[in-house]
Amino acid sequence: MAGGWARDGAVQDQIDDTVRDAVEAARARIARGPSATHCDDCGEPIPEKRRELVPGVRKCVECQSGEDRTLRHSAINRRGSKDSQLR
Repeated sequence: MAGGWARDGAVQDQIDDTVRDAVEAARARIARGPSATHCDDCGEPIPEKRRELVPGVRKCVECQSGEDRTLRHSAINRRGSKDSQLR
C-alpha cells in the first residue's frame, strides 16, 4: 500500500530497483581473467596466496580496501526520506 500521491507498489518498485542496481554493481566489480602479479594502482607485488584465493585479482589489499570504502559511500538514495539522507 502506497501513501500520498504514489501508486500502489511504488515503494516495492524502489526497493527492487535498489537491489537490482546493487547486484549489477557487484557483478561489474568481479574480476575476470588471470590475476595480476603486481597491483594495478600502486605497483606493489600481490602475494601469491591472495592471487590463489581471489581469482582475477588486480589490486593489493590496501588499494582494494580504499576502493571499497569509496564505493560504499556512493550509493544512490531512492528512499527520499529525510532520515535516509542524514546517514
